[in-house]
Amino acid sequence: MITLEKRAQIVFEDIEENKEYEKIIEKVTNKCFEEEKLLDTKLYLSIILTTPDKIQELNNTYRKINKATDVLSFPMYEKEEIENINREIEEPLGDIVISIEQVKQQAIEYEHSFERELAYMVVHGFYHLMGYDHIEINDKIEMRDKEEKILNNLNITRD
Repeated sequence: MITLEKRAQIVFEDIEENKEYEKIIEKVTNKCFEEEKLLDTKLYLSIILTTPDKIQELNNTYRKINKATDVLSFPMYEKEEIENINREIEEPLGDIVISIEQVKQQAIEYEHSFERELAYMVVHGFYHLMGYDHIEINDKIEMRDKEEKILNNLNITRD
């Protein structure tokens, strides 16, 4: 069961469980729900932390792209539907799948902390579940602004 304080159901698939990952995810998820005024709902995120091989398999199956990636999002709702969600029913907003190995590599590549990179993957996945994307430049700017606001409010910086 998901509690109101815990907005993420975290699954470790083919990787070892890690309490630090859970703490980062819960902190970020709670801030996302607060920012988007979803705290009065019973919605939650399903977050799967996994390997590059598993995320590549999912990417190939669902997007027909046969390569590993850092994060995949599988929303349950269209953007327009979210405002009218029944706030009394406990159900997932969607699934976010994150490759922990890719997070580690990107943290090194971008020269910031693992915490920053994992937090960014969670926020990025969350906003995809909320119906945002980054295909068009204006949409990308709006999504990036929302992501950075969450991370800055949590003091999770690029340093």
